[in-house]
Amino acid sequence: MNAPLKTTPLNALHRELGAKMVEFAGYDMPVQYPTGVLKEHLHTRAAAGLFDVSHMGQGAIMGDAPAAAFEVLVPGSLQELKPGQTRYTLLLNDQGGIRDDLMVTRPLGDDDFRTLFLVVNAGCKDRDFALINERLGTSHQINRFEDRALLALQGPKAAEVFARHCPEAATLKFMTAAKLKVVGFDCYVWRSGYTGEDGYEISVPGDTAEDFARKLLAEPEVLPIGLGARDSLRLEAGLPLYGHDLDETTTPVEAALTFAIGKRRKLEKNFPGADIIMDQLFNGAKRKRVGFRSPEKAPAREGTEIHSKWGEIVGRVTSGGFSPTLNGPVAMGYVETEYSGDDYRLLANVRGQQRALDVSPMPFVPHRYFRG
Repeated sequence: MNAPLKTTPLNALHRELGAKMVEFAGYDMPVQYPTGVLKEHLHTRAAAGLFDVSHMGQGAIMGDAPAAAFEVLVPGSLQELKPGQTRYTLLLNDQGGIRDDLMVTRPLGDDDFRTLFLVVNAGCKDRDFALINERLGTSHQINRFEDRALLALQGPKAAEVFARHCPEAATLKFMTAAKLKVVGFDCYVWRSGYTGEDGYEISVPGDTAEDFARKLLAEPEVLPIGLGARDSLRLEAGLPLYGHDLDETTTPVEAALTFAIGKRRKLEKNFPGADIIMDQLFNGAKRKRVGFRSPEKAPAREGTEIHSKWGEIVGRVTSGGFSPTLNGPVAMGYVETEYSGDDYRLLANVRGQQRALDVSPMPFVPHRYFRG
């Protein structure tokens, strides 16, 4: 018998707003609202969209030097994090495969040397926190923030809108965070997001989340946005999705995420799968994550086989769909490295026909993060 779906603190509000609800990572989540995915996507690119991402896992590692302790599981140089700085990193297995990708923050405040905030993917959060507790629990306390909601306000008008409720947030730069008072609520605020746009992710107490969301949705620039547009926005931004573009059989080198491997860590070689990953860094990996554009109208969807002009299978699409911003299909996936050069023409079997698929640089739509 299937377990009942979990709900976020905004579930009733989603239904009030007419959202179409679907199962995602064990949660009852809005995939779109009556405005539809296309309009939600374009509105986020033009103004500001509000996303419920409360299904994500929030937590903290607490104790002496938590950044140094956590480095046994990830390849990032976390000890160099400054107070208020956030970093993208990867949980790895012993073969260098990606268990999950996550955000790590060293908070500002009296306990900034004894606390490390984590935000992990919804579908992985239970096993992530179990692994962290198994490896660090004897020396550190692992706290899960089950009573908090997480909202993302994204788009070129996001900073303008948020400044009306929290002027201090305007000073934050991309990948920085602070504990701020927002419309009377104590919030953790990150200047980050997964759309390629400027914006914020805001952690609020669960029992205040609906009131908080209503205040933001009352702003004329803001519309509620569902998972459908969230997926097309992140695809345009060239951002991989765990469970689709990343998994435990994929290394950071293959996934084109080598920026997540710290310089010091490359020298120390003391993270999981270091020998395999370092060999790939020096000698190359057999496959690589790349972007694809096509002159055709029909998009190549996840699972589509990619062929060379000689008919050999050389890769597979892991995410693909229609780009509302570019008015055409885009995709990402893995191909054998010899076929990964920009503008290399390959073929994909789309709707029973061989269609042209050209390797293309990512992001497809330029990032507009605020770096100050």
